[in-house]
Amino acid sequence: MNEYRNNIAAMRPSLDSFDLRLLALVQENARLSQAELGERVSLSTAAVNRRLKRMADDGVIKRYAAEVEPAAVGYPLTIIAGVETESERVDLLDEMKQAFASCPEVQQCYYVTGDWDFILIFTVNHMEHYTALTRQLFFENNNVKRFKTFVTMSRVKVGLSLPISAEGQD
Repeated sequence: MNEYRNNIAAMRPSLDSFDLRLLALVQENARLSQAELGERVSLSTAAVNRRLKRMADDGVIKRYAAEVEPAAVGYPLTIIAGVETESERVDLLDEMKQAFASCPEVQQCYYVTGDWDFILIFTVNHMEHYTALTRQLFFENNNVKRFKTFVTMSRVKVGLSLPISAEGQD
């Protein structure tokens, strides 16, 4: 177990308390100017710029994006699907991962352990839209053994922000 933790720690970029505070602020509001970020963490604008660029180059910051209300753009329905595969051959799993990743209605896709092999989060405009996607992604794929659909009744919490603490990384 210690070897696993050491390998994970070696892969993780070194982030100090300034980096962590910047990440927390950028997650909360990516539109803050670098000058404003600098004021909030007591760094110069140039230092903030260098740190944000380094974290982006290191893959710590994956991208900057706007969070859009799905219903406001015609996608009020969120559906969760569990998918069980026939075979766990690597080439077949890779094909499924590619198909799921290239579908714009799939908001999130996880390859998981347990009863299901994949958990997918879809955003669609109506049930017929989802039905068409099931034909395309599930019924036409010979490696899908079965799938189960969960229709959400409300979006209680949605987000990708991480609980970042300036005290350190555990």
